[in-house]
Amino acid sequence: MIEKREKRKKIFYVPGMISLVLIPLFCLCHFDNIEAFKTYGALDFGLPNKEDFEKHRVGDLRKYKIFNFNNQKSKEEQKLKELRFFTRDLVKQYDTINGAKVQFGPKTDYDTFVSVIDIVSEEKVPTYVLFNNYMYVIASAKPKKRGFVCGTTEYFLRNSRLIEEENREKELNVFQISFLKQRWPILLGYFGIVLINIFALVKFNKNKKYNQK
Repeated sequence: MIEKREKRKKIFYVPGMISLVLIPLFCLCHFDNIEAFKTYGALDFGLPNKEDFEKHRVGDLRKYKIFNFNNQKSKEEQKLKELRFFTRDLVKQYDTINGAKVQFGPKTDYDTFVSVIDIVSEEKVPTYVLFNNYMYVIASAKPKKRGFVCGTTEYFLRNSRLIEEENREKELNVFQISFLKQRWPILLGYFGIVLINIFALVKFNKNKKYNQK
């Protein structure tokens, strides 16, 4: 005689559903906070020797406004904003009278120095010179309209910066696309499991209400 098996009730562990959804999200938030997905780059710049610096009289070319970065980091953020707005105005107005003189000291941290480099690069400053503990930020005169413009050093540098920015954007896009191509099965599987569990949980709740009636 074959014994009839008793049909057992399916057990749904609801907290497991919460862990399945929230733990990966917490991991993504943690990776984002520690900048695990951040891409790093480099910026090339040259340092003039003393003879060239004195020959071109860089220190006397403009009426420089001094920005001293040698204090606590909390106070540097406001100065960085002021430097950004000041250099932006120099470039937009083609100011050949004024300039910015950035002073670094023994208390200047590396992040502040990099932020200054980023500012002059992002604001498309045509000329900046780093000499000793100072950086001299200089704007250029408004170019004259000509039928044909010969490639000058300034034009070459500006064009090089534009090419570098385009290359950085292309590298970032390639990295993101490559990351998605490599990880799409995992992401697809994760969302598939989440959807299956959501449907199963909804069905379980409906059956539970139906059985109670």
